[in-house]
Amino acid sequence: MSATRTCVGKYELGKTLGEGSFAKVKFARNVDTGENFAIKIIDRGKVLRHKMVEQLKREISTMKLVNHPNVVKIYEVMASKTKIYIVIEFVEGGELFDKIAKCGKLKEDEARRYFQQLINAVDYCHSRGVFHRDLKPENLLLDSSGALKVSDFGLSAFSQQLRGDGLLHTACGTPNYAAPEVLRDRGYDGTTADLWSCGVILFVLMAGYLAFNEPNLIELYKKIFKADFTCPSWFSPGAKNLIMRILDPNPLTRITIPEILEDEWFKKGYKPPQFEQEEDVNLNDVDAVFNVSNEHLVTESKEKPVSMNAFELISKTQGFSLENLFDKETGIVKRETRFASNSPANEIMSKIEEAAKPLGFNVDKRNYKMKLKGDKTGRKGQLSVATEVFEVAPSLHMVELRKVSGDTLEFHKFYKTFSSGLDDIVWKSDKTVEGFRS
Repeated sequence: MSATRTCVGKYELGKTLGEGSFAKVKFARNVDTGENFAIKIIDRGKVLRHKMVEQLKREISTMKLVNHPNVVKIYEVMASKTKIYIVIEFVEGGELFDKIAKCGKLKEDEARRYFQQLINAVDYCHSRGVFHRDLKPENLLLDSSGALKVSDFGLSAFSQQLRGDGLLHTACGTPNYAAPEVLRDRGYDGTTADLWSCGVILFVLMAGYLAFNEPNLIELYKKIFKADFTCPSWFSPGAKNLIMRILDPNPLTRITIPEILEDEWFKKGYKPPQFEQEEDVNLNDVDAVFNVSNEHLVTESKEKPVSMNAFELISKTQGFSLENLFDKETGIVKRETRFASNSPANEIMSKIEEAAKPLGFNVDKRNYKMKLKGDKTGRKGQLSVATEVFEVAPSLHMVELRKVSGDTLEFHKFYKTFSSGLDDIVWKSDKTVEGFRS
């Protein structure tokens, strides 16, 4: 199979970074400047069928209005006849959740630094009348320098959506991080609800586990309603005091952001955000992408890629080992890996199927792509893994594997067993390249 290069406007699309029901996020490069971006690609038909136009407009508008160093930035919105493309900041450090999954609890100073950046971002959003409503470590990204970036405004709300009582009335978000007043569904203040989620995030960063976590949803709600949690012994008195004041089940007496900014524990090492010069935000393109007019539509074009030195590729492919899922420099847990093989493509596909089926995975094959779907429900639903075979040269292939859905740690357990069944088709790059050079 020959690989092709896909371009949308001035952007060359690369590997898939994430995948959901309505959208894929792909790595992208501006071919004019060489800058890296991420592009969220949304199926226009699905959005229309599920009547999600207003929600999507809200997410795009929110991200364009919020211009803060600790919030993922949106640069451009484009559309084709079938897809909507949102060009956003590429944040290469992965999710904060991955860091917790890999390292467990963080040291207090590090947790405080992330929390300070989170409060800066949330405070700015609230000042613009924007409430996130789904704050959790999975929606907090880290850039290459370790700075925190809030992402995924799909459940956000504007102050204009408040009813006559001045409250929001949609129960949403992830229960473990949701405030009691959100779960009670009698109306809530978006500001204090977001702040509760920030308190749970701080607890998770310092403890390495959730403040509220029960398998039974009713029991979970009971604990959240009473703020029934215990701080571990290693929390400092200052941290305990602040968390207790944030996780106050009464939103009227809960600590406010101005009060947090004056808290002695919070202020230690605090650095105010450094803003770029504010620009006027134009939301005209947000409406334009849903316009049926063909005037501003872009097209996806597919081109043959530039020839690549196969041995250069293999020298960067360190075989098929569990170590590939960890970036030792950043401590980030990865969700994808790749390996090289000089076996025929059909043989590679058969071997993958043979290795996956005994582990309880259903295999869906389409051309040289496969989806491996687990038949058991794990901690975050069913584990799903996508694989694709690329031809690099007539007798050389690269195989990419990535987690599509399910729990990352369960993916690692699956991967360890699965990879041992593919040993005989993996080209061991260290030996091969050394032999080639000699």
